[in-house]
Amino acid sequence: MSKFGLITKGLLKENPTFVLVLGMCPTLATTTSAMNGLEMGLATMFVLILSNIVISLIAPVVPDKVHIPVYIVVIATFVTVLQLLMQAFVPQVYETLGLFIPLIVVNCIVLGRAEAFACKNSVGDSALDGIGIGLGFTLSLTVIGIVREILGSGSLFGWKFIPGDGILAFVMAPGAFLVLGYLMVLFNKLAKR
Repeated sequence: MSKFGLITKGLLKENPTFVLVLGMCPTLATTTSAMNGLEMGLATMFVLILSNIVISLIAPVVPDKVHIPVYIVVIATFVTVLQLLMQAFVPQVYETLGLFIPLIVVNCIVLGRAEAFACKNSVGDSALDGIGIGLGFTLSLTVIGIVREILGSGSLFGWKFIPGDGILAFVMAPGAFLVLGYLMVLFNKLAKR
């Protein structure tokens, strides 16, 4: 596969949210606004890229019996670094995403890419895979957040452009499921063309 193909497959063919249906907890919980979706996607992409690189480097020397725990420790290390950086430099983002940052450690997207790709491929290819899957996840979370924010509060990235209140259900859990379902159908229809 070409280097460009490694990046684009995460956007379309192997989109973590709309095709692989992975990472549903942060997808449903943090996409109440476009900004929250974008921030969670970027946080996950940071961990994904760095953990893919390190796992690709250490995979040849890690015994098969302990590779999953080792991968989890690597991922947890980068999540801790991310958490500390966010607390120091963007505390308002950390406050908004709160509990969901530590949950990146057990996000099946990150561990799944470590197991399915990073441990079997070169460092460069693993980094590109992390970028592609991370961009796909960020894009899908942002799009879901955009739809939920417009319908739920009449705003986009915090800018209110529809007067009055929106449809409250779209900023709550049922709205997340509805938006996700419809966007999955739309994405898969468009991807088959």
